[in-house]
Amino acid sequence: MARRRISKTEPSSPEHPSSSSKENNNYTTAAAAAAPIPTPRKPPAQTNDPPIAPAKWCLILKLSLFSIPYAYLLFYHYKIEPELQRSVLINAGMSIAGFLVTVKLIPVASKYVLKRNLFGFDINKKGTPQGNVKVPESLGIVVAIVYLVVTILFQYFNFTADSIWLVEYNAALACICFMTLLGFVDDVLDVPWRVKLVLPSIAALPLLMAYAGHTTIVIPKPLVPHVGMEVLDLGWIYKLYMGLLVVFCTNSINIHAGLNGLEVGQTAVIATAIVVHNIMQIGASSDPEYKQAHAFSIYLAQPLLATSLGLLAYNWYPSSVFVGDTFTYFAGMTMAVVGILGHFSETLLIFFLPQVLNFLMSLPQLFGFIPCPRHRLPRFDPQTGLLTGTKDGTLVNFFLRNLGRKSEKALCIYLLGFQAIACCFCFLLRYLLAGWYK
Repeated sequence: MARRRISKTEPSSPEHPSSSSKENNNYTTAAAAAAPIPTPRKPPAQTNDPPIAPAKWCLILKLSLFSIPYAYLLFYHYKIEPELQRSVLINAGMSIAGFLVTVKLIPVASKYVLKRNLFGFDINKKGTPQGNVKVPESLGIVVAIVYLVVTILFQYFNFTADSIWLVEYNAALACICFMTLLGFVDDVLDVPWRVKLVLPSIAALPLLMAYAGHTTIVIPKPLVPHVGMEVLDLGWIYKLYMGLLVVFCTNSINIHAGLNGLEVGQTAVIATAIVVHNIMQIGASSDPEYKQAHAFSIYLAQPLLATSLGLLAYNWYPSSVFVGDTFTYFAGMTMAVVGILGHFSETLLIFFLPQVLNFLMSLPQLFGFIPCPRHRLPRFDPQTGLLTGTKDGTLVNFFLRNLGRKSEKALCIYLLGFQAIACCFCFLLRYLLAGWYK
């Protein structure tokens, strides 16, 4: 016989006097025992991580003094068309706004990445109280997002719907966005090194497919009598070269790292050199298309410099945040597309001279000929606070082996000084070879 469940508020049916209250109570008790007991919802875990240290504004103010000679070149030294000056100024103003937004958003984003356990410990401070502090990781994602927003909004002020540069401009932004995504995936999934070498070539596909510029190179004048031509069309080989340049630039920034401020610092130095080089080429040329190509590079390089300085305010020694592979891939891809679309890839490689040397030193370990540890960092002595070079093939260890033990901050300054010297050497080389080499 089917039994009907009787609630506590419902009286027994007079039609069934045999349905005693004892029987009903036994049924409800058994049902209650069988029913799952709801567990109270736990409140969200509260993190006790302290907020990150404030931005190092004194450092940024010192670096901003370099804008004075840049303004001199733009407005006084060279006779640049007012319309082009206006576009560069609008881009510079939006870049400054991007810098301020970056400085504001990094502390906010730091809280979220810490909640998701996306943090690291500073190995170069192991054994000290600072070595036990959780440092938010992958904050390069903030820089990349702000950069993309600034460069996308800039299209409204400079490009028309029928502009011949708009396709390549958007292709460049697609590559940068794609590389940022892959860099963040690398931060989360910890992709092996051999796969990292392939990721930039995938991200470069939008640029390679949309590229409609020339595929020719100018033969150096001393070689013209031997080659028999002044211009050589490489065809698809030129696009292959573009892809290889992208792979090199992204990975070279990524492996020349390991010190507070080094990744962002080298990006800021190279971006400064790129902007100055473009202004010099615009001022010295009378070809409108040539000028527009270098202006195109400025529109992409100025926001990179500004947003990188916003990150440097937190990443300089002692670092409050880590940039992650997200930033190194983003910065390398941005500078690669700037050099390709601005048609000065040879000059860009000389700007990357320290990265070239570091890459050549790293080849035996990267390809497995010599054992490669996970972190090819120098040894830190917590008693003295100094770093000692190891036998690993990196420029960081090479400097320590030849200059002796250094603090992390001093070593980073030496390396960034070498980066600046390499950029100055490039300008000197172009000046000496002008009219003779090409």
